[in-house]
Amino acid sequence: MDTLKRPSPTGSPERPDSPGQDGGSPPGPSPDAWRALPAAQQPDWPDPAALRATLSSLASAPPLVFAKECDTLLDRLGEVARGEAFLLQGGDCAETLDAVSAESVRGKLEVLLQMSAVLTYAAGLPVVKVGRIAGQYAKPRSRPTETRDGVTLPSYRGDAVNGAAFTAEARTPDPARLERVYHACAATLNLLRAFTSGGHADLHRVHEWNRDFVALSMAGRRYERLADEIDAALAFIRACGMTTSTMRTTEVFASHEALLLDYESALVRTDPDTGRRYALSGHLLWIGERTRRLDGAHVAFAAGVSNPLGVKLGPDATVGDVLALLDRLDPRRTPGRLTFITRMGQGLVRDRLPALVEAVRAEGAQVAWVCDPMHGNTFTAPSGHKSRRFDDVLDEITGFFEVHRALGTHPGGLHMELTGEDVTECVGGGDEVLSGDLHLRYETACDPRLNRGQSMDLAFRVAEWFSAEKRRLGRRGPERVPVRTPDLPVHTRAAAPVG
Repeated sequence: MDTLKRPSPTGSPERPDSPGQDGGSPPGPSPDAWRALPAAQQPDWPDPAALRATLSSLASAPPLVFAKECDTLLDRLGEVARGEAFLLQGGDCAETLDAVSAESVRGKLEVLLQMSAVLTYAAGLPVVKVGRIAGQYAKPRSRPTETRDGVTLPSYRGDAVNGAAFTAEARTPDPARLERVYHACAATLNLLRAFTSGGHADLHRVHEWNRDFVALSMAGRRYERLADEIDAALAFIRACGMTTSTMRTTEVFASHEALLLDYESALVRTDPDTGRRYALSGHLLWIGERTRRLDGAHVAFAAGVSNPLGVKLGPDATVGDVLALLDRLDPRRTPGRLTFITRMGQGLVRDRLPALVEAVRAEGAQVAWVCDPMHGNTFTAPSGHKSRRFDDVLDEITGFFEVHRALGTHPGGLHMELTGEDVTECVGGGDEVLSGDLHLRYETACDPRLNRGQSMDLAFRVAEWFSAEKRRLGRRGPERVPVRTPDLPVHTRAAAPVG
């Protein structure tokens, strides 16, 4: 277990005296430099003394993750950036404090493992698994207040800040929630480690879950051929006596949006072995579309820590924006340090993405390009529920892969909002959720998620596309090469079964 220097009681990390891992100084300014810059999307905490007390407590608490784990993920994402691996990042839009249980954590983990098993076989690449988990408790909002029936209250900003109930008491930001979030994250990470190291991630077991999906789901029956191929591969492995412990465990990393900078700063620690600073609230932190201002506090904070970083890029992101973010957050051009997560929308991805990818390639940088097909495809259903169409999600993935295939670059992965539960929040999918079904199990705390069946349907569809591309390129089996996918047909309920 790493021994790390604690920040000062205000949450400001000590500036290390020792050199960085490469013999130079640690990257960037102190993570506390953000306090002198404009910080978007921060709560208006009503009790500064209570906030200081909470941050002091967090500053003396053990880290939630460890520096060496962050470095391991950096290596894995370096493989993604070089075209040698594929990233699957997924989980809740917003975690809630009352949903931390072994059952809920297991459900999220299982759907990630199931999707990864299918994608690993079809793509012929290792899949790096990163959950939107153990930290996704705060959400940016388009408006600071919400009005209902003439009553105006602060917007719900996630359980780290306030409550979802529309009352003055619930909507008042409460810094004590930050400590509750810390303990919820610690419990979630302990459960994740127990499940992934205790045999729950056994590849044979995961494939049996996928077999159940194929057998029982109306949509799943079209994937029998692929499931049969995976059966044959596993049988070959067993016949060769290769049933080793490596098939019973897996790596799953934790990520969240680094939104609440007071909380993130309080959990910064300095690794005594390298002198490098890490934000040890999670392995990978990302900066959102609303907070990626180059002169803003979030970019300044991220520049001062050594974690792998993500940045969301919407359709308005320019080449200048992307190159400036690259220079600021990845000045040493370290493969895996920076992941660009594109959220263009299915109607714009083909037009807006190519220039950004070409500009980064011209710089010689090795970043991971990842598609978030969720956030650009939200609409309001007649019932008033926010929702997403499964077909639109697939079409944005289609466009993402088309762009990378045309440019000869690597489409590095997917960033999904999903759950292991049978919710009814997104419409469409093979076992179709209709617009009129949304009210049945609409349980998200913020934005709509794919349910387990929709998530598996998507994974098998992407797997089909990978398999088709390997046939197109004449590859007989999985190889560790950059993935280039064929045109991705949009799924509809009336689509004919394959094979």
